[in-house]
Amino acid sequence: MFYFALKWLHIMLAITAVGANISYSIWIQRATVDKQALPFTLRGIKLIDDRIANPAYVLILLTGIGMAVNADIPLNMPWIMLALILWFSMLLLGLFGYTPTLRKQIELAEQVGPDDDQYKAVASRGVRLGILLAAIVLVIIYLMVFQPALWG
Repeated sequence: MFYFALKWLHIMLAITAVGANISYSIWIQRATVDKQALPFTLRGIKLIDDRIANPAYVLILLTGIGMAVNADIPLNMPWIMLALILWFSMLLLGLFGYTPTLRKQIELAEQVGPDDDQYKAVASRGVRLGILLAAIVLVIIYLMVFQPALWG
C-alpha cells in the first residue's frame, strides 16, 4: 500500500512539474501581445518555477528513490541510473542556466523592454534552454514508463 501511495504522489508531482513547465511558453507567447504584461508574466513564471515546479522535481526524486527502495529495485538498474544522471543534469542546467537566464530576462523586460536586442538574445537563450530541459524531462519520463533494458 505504501508503494502505491508513493507512486500516486510521484505521478501527481510529475504532472504538476511538467505541466507548469509546459505552460511557460504559452504565458510568454500571450504576453508578447501586450508587452506591458511581459515583466509581470515573467515574474509569475519565476514564482511558479521556484515555488511549484522545482520543489515538485525534488520531491519526484525522493518519491522515486522511495519507491525503488520499497520495491527492492536496485538503483543501479541502467534505466534508473540514466534517469538519475539526466535528473542531476537537469538540476544543474536549471540552476546555472535557466534560472539566471529567466532572472536576466525579467530584468531586461523591465528596463529596456522586449523589443531591445539584448532582451531578444536573452529570451532566445531562455527558449533554447527550455527546449533542452523539456527534452531531458521527456527522456526521463520515457525511462520511467518503459524501463528499457539499456545495457548489461
